[in-house]
Amino acid sequence: MSSKTRLDRAYRNAHRIAFDDNSKIILFSDCHRGDNSFADDFANNRNIYIHALKHYYNEGFNYCELGDGDELWENLSFDAILDAHKNVYLLMKQFHDAGRLHMVWGNHDMVYRNPDYVEKHLSTYFDPKIGEDVELFCDLKYHEGIVLTHATSGQELFLCHGHQADWWNYLFWKWSRFLVRILWKPLNVMGIADPTSPAKNYKELIKIERRIKKWIVDNNNLITIAGHTHRPRFPEPKDIPFFNDGSCVHPRSITGLEIENASISLIKWEIATTDDGTLRIVRVLLEGPTPLIDYKTE
Repeated sequence: MSSKTRLDRAYRNAHRIAFDDNSKIILFSDCHRGDNSFADDFANNRNIYIHALKHYYNEGFNYCELGDGDELWENLSFDAILDAHKNVYLLMKQFHDAGRLHMVWGNHDMVYRNPDYVEKHLSTYFDPKIGEDVELFCDLKYHEGIVLTHATSGQELFLCHGHQADWWNYLFWKWSRFLVRILWKPLNVMGIADPTSPAKNYKELIKIERRIKKWIVDNNNLITIAGHTHRPRFPEPKDIPFFNDGSCVHPRSITGLEIENASISLIKWEIATTDDGTLRIVRVLLEGPTPLIDYKTE
């Protein structure tokens, strides 16, 4: 099965969501929420992430997570992750309860492509305070792809994790998971990177991006937004419309893509030092906003 076949299938079977000029959408990916151990890369940016999500919830944004939200290669189950970051999931639950949470599975949380697994592990959790199970993400659906369709122009944006263009981490993800759990997790604690990860292997990253860009060109320059490689991308309107929202495990910052007023922006949230020495979390505009219609295929 080729990258083209996998991307074709993800697009063909994608969950369709309509949006308009008044819609607000934030796209994050690659949070890799772990168990708060030394191997948990998300833990360093947890407070930044929580602050950003509170902002987006209060401002009426929809939250789209494009895969690898939970680190289920290094960790055996979701329970340990939930215990480590329960405040994060309770915040995400607010989006879900408001009908504003949209989830895509990636290679590190590929078990979520099984609806039975999602229902069993994510629907409820045990609350020791009251001694019984309580609701978490009831009826939550994970998708391989999402297509955002503008209600007026009909313009489409295809959202996926991007590992469809990474044959090893798509077809042999169970082998990769085994290697990460047994070998690379303990080595990661010592600072040795996993060479199979495109985020830490530049040559592999370039190959994956090249495959996705070829697929975009073959599909009439369909706007495509992915994660997986952890490298933010924000093309000019004249270039191939391949976006990447980056990740939430950058050193001391998280990156994402905002869609608002039918325009798209690349943003970063980080901890900044004010003149009086106070530390505060700030939103930094990196690229855009650029009207989506500027990427429309003639």
